[in-house]
Amino acid sequence: MTMQLRSAQWFEHPSPETRFQHRSAMRANGNIPVSFIGKPIIGIFNSWNDLNSCNAPHKELVEFVKRGVLLAGGYPVELHTISTPADFMKPSDLPYRNLMAMDVEETIRSLPLDGVVLLCECDKTTPAQLMGAASCDLPALQLAAGHRSSSYFREKKINYGTDLWSFMDDYKAGLYNDEDLQELEACISCSQGGCPVMGTASTMKSISEMLGMMLPGTAAIPAAHAGRKHAAELTGKRIVEMVREQLIPSRLMTEAAFRNAIKLLAALGGSTNAVIHLIAIAGRLGIHIGLDEFAELSADIPLIVNLQPSGEYNMDDFYAAGGLGPVISRLLPLLEDNCLTALGTTVREQYKTAAVRLGNVITDLEAPYRRESGIAVLKGNLAPHGAIMKRSASSEALQKHRGRAVVFDGYEQMMEQIDRDDLEVDRDSVLILRNCGPAAEGMPEWGAIPIPQKLLRQGVRDMVRISDARMSGTSYGTVILHVSPEAAVRGPLAVVQNGDWIDLDIASGTLRLDVSAEEITSRLQQSSPLPRRHVRGYLRLFADHVLQAHEGCDLDFLRPNNKTEAAFVPPVVGRG
Repeated sequence: MTMQLRSAQWFEHPSPETRFQHRSAMRANGNIPVSFIGKPIIGIFNSWNDLNSCNAPHKELVEFVKRGVLLAGGYPVELHTISTPADFMKPSDLPYRNLMAMDVEETIRSLPLDGVVLLCECDKTTPAQLMGAASCDLPALQLAAGHRSSSYFREKKINYGTDLWSFMDDYKAGLYNDEDLQELEACISCSQGGCPVMGTASTMKSISEMLGMMLPGTAAIPAAHAGRKHAAELTGKRIVEMVREQLIPSRLMTEAAFRNAIKLLAALGGSTNAVIHLIAIAGRLGIHIGLDEFAELSADIPLIVNLQPSGEYNMDDFYAAGGLGPVISRLLPLLEDNCLTALGTTVREQYKTAAVRLGNVITDLEAPYRRESGIAVLKGNLAPHGAIMKRSASSEALQKHRGRAVVFDGYEQMMEQIDRDDLEVDRDSVLILRNCGPAAEGMPEWGAIPIPQKLLRQGVRDMVRISDARMSGTSYGTVILHVSPEAAVRGPLAVVQNGDWIDLDIASGTLRLDVSAEEITSRLQQSSPLPRRHVRGYLRLFADHVLQAHEGCDLDFLRPNNKTEAAFVPPVVGRG
């Protein structure tokens, strides 16, 4: 029995007038009907632009995807969406994750496509595409651009991302001068591709493969490696097969697959941003993930990957060690291994024989790199709906801490005051940054509050820091993030005062403001709400409809209430 292609609604429509219009429009671009009618039409969604160096390799890779589609008997059409270059989008790229997801979703929904290949890399493009694909539920497959090359500075290998932050601290401490910084600037980011550490880009690529949305073995290939081109062609071939098999996202991204992804996140020491993204992607499928699940599912998962920012090595070393395959292989006893991969095989079938080639980079469950890993979920009167911290990148000595608050009411105030010699702060202080959450500022990556310069000169390199913002997946330190509800919607963080005592206990999962409930209520009643920051355009829409961090920061009207509501709604094809 011949499968009825979705694109046939456009090109083989019962109405001669409708058929004529669509076929004629294809001819205008040089597409002869005999070449594409009856074949799966594959939309290749490209996300590069000239400000997004992470995704720039897709300018070339797209041609290899097209070749793969043609070789498998499909017909490729290239489309472009907005992109989210994290280095440039201010104040935050997170709101544009949702806008890009809408762009992907509505483009898929409205055009004659039977399957899609999604070209991703930079931090928010990967989750944005997964959110859009989940909402449409047509066969979809991702291809990443790959990580950029590492370089050398003063005889030391350096990696864009994590090493950047440590060099900035050393510069502020007086260990480097402006000439040193210029030399570093010229070499630390020496090629196109994503950050070469286990930051958000590498984390989300790994999660995409774990969810079955990226071909096995392709998440960790470097951007400059010929294997990227091979992966592109194979991706093009496979998506045509997925259309014929009707292997759709809802069959791959199941509740069990998300549980596996959370466990993988812990084993990798992956980015805190993945918490928001996983909740948002699952939410598009009508699947609810609460913060407590991150704590419960990762409780017994050790850190078995020795990569920056939680360890020593970089993504080139990870790829040389075997990449994601052996990590999943070693996790198999703890995974729900009957979940499907993008090849239609089970996780067990696909990864059981993957071998580790460098045991200093990828360890095992019995002798891990670190016993404590995963995302610590914190609750208490300072974060009623929760806050998170990356245990693997924090200082053990600070995981149980009591200190007095030093409060900054926003990013500008923090930057103005943080390096002043008269700032009343010591190494035991708890730095608080507020009014930087999703509704207030779009939740920028400001959460890794800089260590005050006078403390850097004393050798201090970590402090307890708390905010309603995010931080880069390449960052490290004892940084408590995503405090929910945020200060701007009258969360308790809004009324912390300088000198208040803050109690942090990672082991018990608590974050407390040592102030009575009555006093917190009184302070909230006496405080004034923030004035509206965004008065027009998409950011106004985002601020009005964004969910809080513990709900994934999606827009409320894009999240279905259940799996039934998440079903794909096809377009009405007719005269247009």
